[in-house]
Amino acid sequence: MKWYSILISGVLLVANACHEKSVNNSRVEELPYYSDAYFTPHWLSSDSDSLIDFHQIPDFSLINQNGEPFTEKNVANKIYVVNFFFTTCPGICPKMTANLKVVQDAFSPADSILLLSHTVTPGIDSLPRLKKYAIEKEVNDTMWQLLTGDREQIYSLGRNSYFVEEDLGIDKPNEAFLHTENFILVDQNRHIRGIYNGLNSASVNQLIEDIRLLKKRM
Repeated sequence: MKWYSILISGVLLVANACHEKSVNNSRVEELPYYSDAYFTPHWLSSDSDSLIDFHQIPDFSLINQNGEPFTEKNVANKIYVVNFFFTTCPGICPKMTANLKVVQDAFSPADSILLLSHTVTPGIDSLPRLKKYAIEKEVNDTMWQLLTGDREQIYSLGRNSYFVEEDLGIDKPNEAFLHTENFILVDQNRHIRGIYNGLNSASVNQLIEDIRLLKKRM
């Protein structure tokens, strides 16, 4: 009877492995485009006329942890990942930062991949504080930018451009505090190509694979 149980368990493990492989391979050919907070996927080719007026991240002007200007010109022709955090956050931010470190370590500066972490408390997160945080978290500043600037601009980017709070299902004014675990993947043309749970290891691993896929399509 024992051997029978072992045989059944083995069959189930193989079946489950095959199923997981099927799930993982279901996203390897193309990534969808997203244009609003509902994150309805649009399956378009990269040369589709529909992309001419499709949602893109607008121009912006921020400052990184080194006190250097950082604008849309710095992300030109680069794939990048966005999140929103604050240095004194005791809850979700440490885990999100640790998972972004995993993404950082999966690539090299030569890969032209950027990580953009926007502080949602720019009045508190001074440049020295951001720099200290970057050192503590082993941030490679050739790839990973901790961004600050005008609060209204940061919140507008988060809510109206990156749609980072999609999971709330409600519109919030920019005066309301912005706090979310989501990571947003943006391609080299400033189109949104994915949203991921920054607290979930499987979701972060999928993000890494999706970045690699976008790189192949560049």
